[in-house]
Amino acid sequence: MHKIIIVDDHPLMRKGLALSLATDPDLDVVAQAADAEEALGLIEEHDVDLAIIDISLPGMSGLELVKHLQALKPDLKTLIVSRHDETLYAERAIRAGARGYLMKLEAGDVIVRAARRVLGGGIYVSEEINERLLMGMATGRENLAQSPLEVLSDRELEVFELTGRGLGTREIAERLYLSVKTVESYRARIKDKLNLRTAAELMQHAVQWVEGERTG
Repeated sequence: MHKIIIVDDHPLMRKGLALSLATDPDLDVVAQAADAEEALGLIEEHDVDLAIIDISLPGMSGLELVKHLQALKPDLKTLIVSRHDETLYAERAIRAGARGYLMKLEAGDVIVRAARRVLGGGIYVSEEINERLLMGMATGRENLAQSPLEVLSDRELEVFELTGRGLGTREIAERLYLSVKTVESYRARIKDKLNLRTAAELMQHAVQWVEGERTG
C-alpha cells in the first residue's frame, strides 16, 4: 500500500483527487494539506511515499515545496497537478525535482496512472512534453540556457505568465495569494532581469512569450 498526501488549497480539488485515487486499492490518501507549511508537518508524521502538489499554493509555492522536499526527503516522490498550461511549467517542474506533471482537467483514471508511474520509479508527462524534454537533452539545452526566462524565479515566472494572460496586478495578487505591493515588486524585478523599461514592454513581452510557448 502506497501512502499519499495531497497538497492543494482548494478543498473540492483535494476531495476529487482523493476520490479518483481511492479507485485503486494500492493507493491510500493518508493526509491532505492546504499549504506547504501544513504539508511538511503531515509528511513527517505519516511518512508518505508520494506527494501530489499544486503549483499555486499560498505562501511557499508548489515548486518551492518540491525543491524543499528534494533536499529534506530525497526518496519521497512528487507529482505536480496544476491548472497552469503544461507547456509553460512541466519542464521547470521536472527540473525542480518533480517526477511528473499533470493538468487538473485530466480525467480521474489519468491521475491514478500518473501516480502509479511515479511510484514505480518512472516520470509522467504528456507525449508532447516528453518529446520537448528529450529534444532539450539531445541539443545540450543550448537554447534553454540562452532564454532570458531562465533568470526568473518560480514565483516571478508565475507573475510573468499571468501578466501575459492579461491579468492586472490585483487579479494576480488574488490568484497567487500575494499583496498588490508584492506583485508590483515581482514585476519590477522581472523588468530588471529581462531588461525591460516600462510596464507596456513587460506586458508585450509576456504576451508574446505565453503565445509562443503554447504554439511552439
